Amino acid sequence: MNMKLVGGAALGLASVLVLSSCGSGGSGGGTQASGDGTVTLKMVAADYGDGPGKPNSGETFWKGVVDEFQAANPNIKVDVQVINWNDIDKQVATMVQNGQVPDILQTGDYSGFVKDGLLYKVDEVLSPNVSGDMLQKFAEFGKVDGTAYGIPFVSSARALFYNKDLFQKAGIAEPPKTWDELKAAAEKLKAAGVTQPFGLPLGQEEAQAESFLWMLGNGGGYKDASGKWAINSPQNVETFQYVKGLVDAGLTTPNPGTKDRKTVWEDFGAGKVGMVNGGPMSIPIFDAAGLKGKYGVAPIPGKSGPLDTTLGVMDWIMAFNKNGHAAEIKKFFDFFYTGSAAQKISDTYKLLPVTNGGIQKLSSDENLKPFLDALPNASFYPFQDPKWATVNPAIKQTIGGAVKEDPAKVLGELQKVAESAS
Repeated sequence: MNMKLVGGAALGLASVLVLSSCGSGGSGGGTQASGDGTVTLKMVAADYGDGPGKPNSGETFWKGVVDEFQAANPNIKVDVQVINWNDIDKQVATMVQNGQVPDILQTGDYSGFVKDGLLYKVDEVLSPNVSGDMLQKFAEFGKVDGTAYGIPFVSSARALFYNKDLFQKAGIAEPPKTWDELKAAAEKLKAAGVTQPFGLPLGQEEAQAESFLWMLGNGGGYKDASGKWAINSPQNVETFQYVKGLVDAGLTTPNPGTKDRKTVWEDFGAGKVGMVNGGPMSIPIFDAAGLKGKYGVAPIPGKSGPLDTTLGVMDWIMAFNKNGHAAEIKKFFDFFYTGSAAQKISDTYKLLPVTNGGIQKLSSDENLKPFLDALPNASFYPFQDPKWATVNPAIKQTIGGAVKEDPAKVLGELQKVAESAS
């Protein structure tokens, strides 16, 4: 999950895939009406799957949703453009810059568009019965200055996965609860021949998530209790000094600042990694690699004990107001949340729903239970701060350097970005 930033290259040259079967959106990047009254909505969405041509690709998922929607709403076409997470921020920024905004955007953040007045309010594009079924804590994070603009799309929580066979081989009786226990377990795994005792993805795909989990373990975070940016707080600097020590001792993924989570998760599935932080969406990767039943799930270790919270991740869907047609967008959103589509995205990608009804449907899934249980006490990124749209990409691009260089210097530079962002 989550986003990133390309330059101002023409969209025609960008590596995007348009579902031509989902409507004829043309090149304008906005809502279009035909002579017969048919309205075409342009939608841009992030790819939760393994990429174009794969069975779980975003193109395949959205084609199924759109075909079903269009059958029920023949006067509304939806033209979906699916973009991978590494490129979606940059390409959407280019669209906005060129005045070619989509009608609907599904990605990892919404707040940066609010200050420019680009989004519909949620109550303009979502029916009250659907809004009322949203998990309240999640819906609150869709608000800026008390007004909701972002609609929670899917959610996730995090926990520690550990390889039971490797733990047994290394003589480790139970998963670690503290950082020092994690280090001791990693040393035993290394002595037993495990090449990556702890999987540490601090590459650009989702460095902000892995970093946040470690910060939470030391009472830190991206902001302090008063809401001020605290990226270079003493707690966070101490955290990264500890993690850097693990890296320097060869107890983690080598060169973690260059490793994305998907690569590290695949290594865990292949039996090369002893422990890794992951979410429900990790499960299909581990199971497909043959690890089904061979891994355990436990709370993430903190400095002095297991975390009493976890990272709650939400991705968002939102509607741009430039092209009008709030009524058509509302029909699509209501269809998505009240029909089978929201359930399908949970089933396909092992992501968690954001509605009470969706949570109830999944409550009997033992694999998902640790994560569903963790959601009520989750901690979140500072989505509601418009500066997060600038800070988040900067964290992704540079925080991996904090385990290679001086942590205080790297975190200090990110603090400057946060304080100077407009």
